[in-house]
Amino acid sequence: MLKEIFKMSWHNITQNKIRSFLTILGILIGVTAIITLITIVQGAIDEIQAKMDSLGSGTVMVQAYGTPLKSGLSDNDIESLLSINGVLGFSPTISTTIDVWHDGTISEDVTIDGKNEEYFKRNIGEMIMGRDITHYDTETDNRVCIIDPDLAKEWFPGEMVLGKKIMIGGVSYEVIGVYKPDSSSLTYAYSSSGDSIIIPYTNVMLISGMSNISALDLYIDTDSDTERIGDEIEQKLDEAFNYKDNTYSVIQLDTLIDMIKDMQKMMEYLLIGIASISIVVGGIGIMNMMLVSVSERTMEIGLRKALGATPFMIQLQFLAESVALSLMGGLIGLILGTILSILGCWAIGVPFALSPTAIILGVGSSALAGIVFGFTPARKASLLNPIDALRRI
Repeated sequence: MLKEIFKMSWHNITQNKIRSFLTILGILIGVTAIITLITIVQGAIDEIQAKMDSLGSGTVMVQAYGTPLKSGLSDNDIESLLSINGVLGFSPTISTTIDVWHDGTISEDVTIDGKNEEYFKRNIGEMIMGRDITHYDTETDNRVCIIDPDLAKEWFPGEMVLGKKIMIGGVSYEVIGVYKPDSSSLTYAYSSSGDSIIIPYTNVMLISGMSNISALDLYIDTDSDTERIGDEIEQKLDEAFNYKDNTYSVIQLDTLIDMIKDMQKMMEYLLIGIASISIVVGGIGIMNMMLVSVSERTMEIGLRKALGATPFMIQLQFLAESVALSLMGGLIGLILGTILSILGCWAIGVPFALSPTAIILGVGSSALAGIVFGFTPARKASLLNPIDALRRI
């Protein structure tokens, strides 16, 4: 009997193809919107999170603005920060621009970045050849440098780069490596130029006349109480600047990642709410069409009841038609949403990953709409008096 009910429902849907398509259009648009928006937003959030993770989990970014009497952090201040239980190391963020002499040629305004050994331990990048800057290099102000691969090709085409000499600030530096930083890292994003030279940070301070460091990254143990470590870092910075206001800022990347995840959930809820409006409109369209169908098929309903069909069977038939219409809209919306998601992710350059949540919400909400908005017409058909219906014959 159920098989006959579903066959009759499908026959009634296919008999009015245009009306059926217009009926499911609202559901189709709503599901397409849910799949597309959630998938693209998920891809964008994942890309942002991946870029933040490239700096390494457990990174605290410190910007020391200082006071009129004291700019930046001194060596003693940094030692105080490193004494905090759970702080594993630091990497300064120092850069300047200067003319560089190489192989009889002068390049103007070349970016010089000052780093230490911790930078190479914590940051993802490719050491194409040579070695990193070591603790010994920074402690002894060793005149060594690491250059970008683009500069290596431009300055020493077809030559062995390691061991070459360049002049920075009138001082000779030996090239000890060719390093390509990870372009997705935040450190790379904050750099003024992709083409740069890395030297021990202590040398950059000498070249630029800096006595203190105004920006650095602190690396903390993620297995420790990160909230406690963050509080102690702020306490040390308050002491360094005599508790003056607006003298520093602290950004804990783990906290930012959690905030991004919370924002992602909020955006998903917002997008689902917006797209659900279309599904509700589509559901109302299904209810309207089913009510019209009940009115048009009054004689059919009367004949079926006269031949022994129970109210439950009549209600089930119309409810099956409603659910079938909504599921058709949901499945077509799933296909269109997937295609648009692929195109959208490709267009903005983020990874595509179809969200199971989006699929469940899209198809599930369409089925629910069919049940909710199809119940009233189905109930109306089941309660129809067969004698009144047969009078129309």
